[in-house]
Amino acid sequence: MELILASVLTPLQGLTAAFTLLLIYLIVNEIFRWRAENPGFNGPRGLPIAGNLLQLQVNAPEILRRWSEKYGDVYQIQLGNTPVLVVNTAAAAKELFAHQGHALNSRPTFYTFYKIVGKTSGITIGTSPISPELKQRRRAAASALNKRAVSGYSPLLHLETNLLVKDILDAGGSGSRQINPMPLVRRFALSVILTINWGTSITSDDKSLFEEITEVEAGIVSTRSVMENLQDFIPILRLNLFSVRSHQAQRWRERRDVYLNRLDSDLRQKIEKKVHRPCIQSNTIFDEAEKLAPKDLRIISTSMIQGGTGTISGTLSWALLFLSQNLEAQTKVQREIAAQFSNPVEVLRESATAGLDISGSLYLHALGMECLRYFTVLRLSLPRESSGDCTYQGRHIPAGSVVFLNAWACNRDAAVWEDPDEFRPERWQEQPEAPLFTYGMGYRMCAGTALANRELELVLLKILACFDILPGTGQKPDASPLTGSSNVKESGRFPRAYEVLFKVHDLEGMNSVFV
Repeated sequence: MELILASVLTPLQGLTAAFTLLLIYLIVNEIFRWRAENPGFNGPRGLPIAGNLLQLQVNAPEILRRWSEKYGDVYQIQLGNTPVLVVNTAAAAKELFAHQGHALNSRPTFYTFYKIVGKTSGITIGTSPISPELKQRRRAAASALNKRAVSGYSPLLHLETNLLVKDILDAGGSGSRQINPMPLVRRFALSVILTINWGTSITSDDKSLFEEITEVEAGIVSTRSVMENLQDFIPILRLNLFSVRSHQAQRWRERRDVYLNRLDSDLRQKIEKKVHRPCIQSNTIFDEAEKLAPKDLRIISTSMIQGGTGTISGTLSWALLFLSQNLEAQTKVQREIAAQFSNPVEVLRESATAGLDISGSLYLHALGMECLRYFTVLRLSLPRESSGDCTYQGRHIPAGSVVFLNAWACNRDAAVWEDPDEFRPERWQEQPEAPLFTYGMGYRMCAGTALANRELELVLLKILACFDILPGTGQKPDASPLTGSSNVKESGRFPRAYEVLFKVHDLEGMNSVFV
């Protein structure tokens, strides 16, 4: 009898002990979460352990925007164990990131991206916490990406944008069949970055390298995503040795190391043979005043390659889909182009466009700005961490606080725009000094803004000079940035796959350029 009782009590005691430990963990964790909150800011209540994470699993930027109507321009959410202040209006962003940018100049180090991916591949300049080394890396990148440097890249950009036009012409059978332009746009954007950073381009024939980089970098971007990595905010999940997310991140890191090592090795061989082309990596290697360690060079490389697979390729993918359903916007740009160029062939000539100041093309510039605003492909800007104390409307924000800039909400601020949810390029002619939040704001905003803007406007110029973009047959694709994204979580970067028809304006003339 005693043996029977013992055999029954032992499992019960084990279950009781496990339940007791779980209860103690829940209580201690909730006390920790409560004490970590900033008492100066209110916000939506969440669940134990998860906080607001489960409420933000679909289209988080838009949900955060709607919550601001109830909780104010700056309010607090709880992502697992991490309290986060969310900035949702242009005025609040200016007060915090522009006027107090010195105190909001660092980045939080979330587990998946920093501890797993960043272990060997290195983090990027944009995601690095503040440090003396970061300042040196930023100087090196800024000197390679400022307006003067971008002007020097004009022959490269002319060549790459012409190759994109040729890719579209070939893939579309000279206008005879509809195509999905997104892979072509991604190849273009990646090739620009590879050439600028390593002095090597990527053609349409380099499918294996292109597909590998595109797939891996998309995966790595997802490890920075706030909503796709629950283990970043719920520490107990990191104890799972079979975590699919952790293994994915590790594998992406290993695959990235392969092609980064290959690109670095190829460049070193060219340098030894004195056949290399000037590029960021070679210039930095030979710059005695800015001598960087191998780790710093790798961080610059990861920064460039992430940029080459992100903002511009995403914005152009959305823009071409949207323009296919908005012929009026195409016509306005084409009229403006016709006033400056006699035919598409002239647009494709380097002598005409290599040094062209596209900002003088008012509607074309406005179209590019509106695409950046309306689609906002990085909708939650990279999170900030305060390196010092700051305040918002008299409320204290201590050092170590995590702050999100909701670029999606700020770009749709009704205090800036009367019709924020409409696609209307003319707004940038009416308010040319209005703020744009797609690249972030303040000290940590994207260093490649000048290059990205130049790429975007030059591509729109050449494509709209050479083609009419017509909707494909079949079901009409969803061009709404709210409902048409391929990623239901944070959304933004790319629309779902679609096809359009590129109707050629001057086939004979274009063929004469590409012979």
